[in-house]
Amino acid sequence: MKLRPSRFRLAASLALAVATAACAASSPAPRAEPPPAAPPAPAPTSAADSPTGLLSEEDFKALHQLRSDKAPPARGQSVEVAGTQAYLSLPKDAKPPIPGVVVIHEWWGLNEHIKHWTDRLAEDGYAALAVDLYGGKVATTPDDAMAAMKAVDEAKGIETVRAAHRFLTTDARVSAPRTGSIGWCFGGAWSLRLAMNEPELDAAVIYYGRLVTDPAKLQAIKAPVFGVFGNRDEGIPPQVVNEFDKALHEAGVEHEVLRYDADHAFANPSGERYDTKAAADAWEKVRRFLAAKLKAQ
Repeated sequence: MKLRPSRFRLAASLALAVATAACAASSPAPRAEPPPAAPPAPAPTSAADSPTGLLSEEDFKALHQLRSDKAPPARGQSVEVAGTQAYLSLPKDAKPPIPGVVVIHEWWGLNEHIKHWTDRLAEDGYAALAVDLYGGKVATTPDDAMAAMKAVDEAKGIETVRAAHRFLTTDARVSAPRTGSIGWCFGGAWSLRLAMNEPELDAAVIYYGRLVTDPAKLQAIKAPVFGVFGNRDEGIPPQVVNEFDKALHEAGVEHEVLRYDADHAFANPSGERYDTKAAADAWEKVRRFLAAKLKAQ
C-alpha cells in the first residue's frame, strides 16, 4: 500500500504559466519578494486552451532562445514507450526496486540537455525515464519548436506519459515502488497532466508550466505537487499562479510553491535566460521534495 505524506504548507504565492525548460547548479538564491500590491488584470479564460497560455505565439517564442552550449555526453539508453523512443537512465550499480521519475521535456523536444538532466536524476538515485512527446523531432529554432508543440495530440500525450509511468513500475530493471514526474514549461504542463491522470503517482514537480485553475479538475490529483515559478515570467501573471494555489487548496491537494525573481525558463541551462543562482536554489528544494516523497520508507 502506498503511503501519502502529511500536508505541505504553502511556501510563497507564485506566478506564471505556459510550457518549456530545465535546470541546474551553484549557490542558493534568496526567496523572492511578494508580487506588487496591484496585480495585473485577470487573464482571459480562453488562455487555458492555448499552448502559449496568455501570450501570442511571437511573444512566447521570444521567451526562448537556445544557446549553442553542448550538453555532456548521455549515459543512458534508448527504450520504447507507447510506440515512441524514450531515454532511460539508471543509477550506477543500483538494483531494483528503484524509485522512478518520469521526465518530460521542454518545447525543444527530447534533446541532449534533457538527457543530461535525466542522467542527473539517475545520479540522485532514481530510475529516470525521459519521454518524447514530439515523436522523434528535436527543434533547434523557435518556429520549429512552436510547430512541434502545437502538433502534440492531447490524448496520445496522456497515453505516452502514463505508459512511461507504467514502464517504471513494471520493467524488471526498475520495479519502482514509488514514482514521480518532473517537467519544465511545456513539460511542466504535462507533469501536471500526468498527476491529473495517474492516481498511482507519488510526486509531481512543475517548473513554470501552463496551469489548471479549476478545483473540480484538480481533485483527481493524488500526488503532492511542487511548483517552481519566476516572478518576471511574462507567460503566467502572478494572479494565475495564485488561482492555481487556491484551486489546489480547494481541491484538497497537498502542495508547495516556490517563486523567484527570475524570468521564464530561468532553470534551463541551455537557454539565454538561465539564472544559475535561482536555478540552483530551486533544484536543491526539488531534490529534497523528491527524496521525501519517493525515498522515505
